[in-house]
Amino acid sequence: MLDVFEIVDPRFRDLILPIAGLERLYTGMRWCEGPVYFADQRCLIWSDIPNNRLMRWCEDTQAVGVFRADSNFANGNTRDRQGRLVTCEHRTRRVSRTEPDGTLTVLADRYRGRRLNSPNDVVVKSDGTIWFTDPTYGIASDYEGGRAEAEQEARYVFRLDPGEGVLAVVADDFDQPNGLAFSPDESVLYIADSGGIGRDAGNRHIRAFEVRADSTLANSRVVTEVMPHAPDGFRIDEAGRLWSSAGDGVHCYTPQGQLLGKILVPERVGNLTFGGAAGNRLFICGHTSLYAIFVNTRGAKAGDTGPAAPTA
Repeated sequence: MLDVFEIVDPRFRDLILPIAGLERLYTGMRWCEGPVYFADQRCLIWSDIPNNRLMRWCEDTQAVGVFRADSNFANGNTRDRQGRLVTCEHRTRRVSRTEPDGTLTVLADRYRGRRLNSPNDVVVKSDGTIWFTDPTYGIASDYEGGRAEAEQEARYVFRLDPGEGVLAVVADDFDQPNGLAFSPDESVLYIADSGGIGRDAGNRHIRAFEVRADSTLANSRVVTEVMPHAPDGFRIDEAGRLWSSAGDGVHCYTPQGQLLGKILVPERVGNLTFGGAAGNRLFICGHTSLYAIFVNTRGAKAGDTGPAAPTA
């Protein structure tokens, strides 16, 4: 199975399991995104954006079905501290929450009276605040949402306090902000800028920000460039390493941005998440297929756990 891995730094050997191959769990999608693992349900939910649906894979039965047939062209997903599904929707240009009874609660759809662009990816901090990116991919065409004019002055990164209902801009200098994730101790927020997608020039990097006590961001730095293609979604493991999507698979970086190695996937990767009973199974959303592979590390604790069962 070593042909699945490209070892750039010898340290990567300690993070992989040569006997664990890359498994294709399901195929037939148009563009996979936003995987989130429900440990209490032993299932994975992810988005098939152009087909306008949320999919669900059950670990116990290996069965795959449609979780929500009309997802409003959902993209990124996560869970809040109560275990509820939180989703970025392109068509409605909003962030929503799925309650245990299946009803949807709108968490954010406007900033200063203007519609959001098209929320893309989302994470939940341990204090319950919701952080999401708002590029224009979902309003650039009808394929991933609905073509429309941007109403926001920039492509922001937002922080939402769901208790207070207050939406605040935490970063305003991105070309196209995309995936995001906190370091294990939440002292650093990493954010991808994929502005170079479909262009000869543009950003293709992941930036790191210091998270201050007042929940503002400071001291931005570029951690790494990600090529081929660009970084889309990514996740952090228990040691703070970054596992990022790329054009040739999944790239693993140290917190300082050193490339350790790659998991080679036969199609472009859009997003990924850690899951499984021990948190050591990497679920990978390729272009048309859902993949999984066991690794020798665990995902950082995040908002992807909780007691609430999802209901379609």
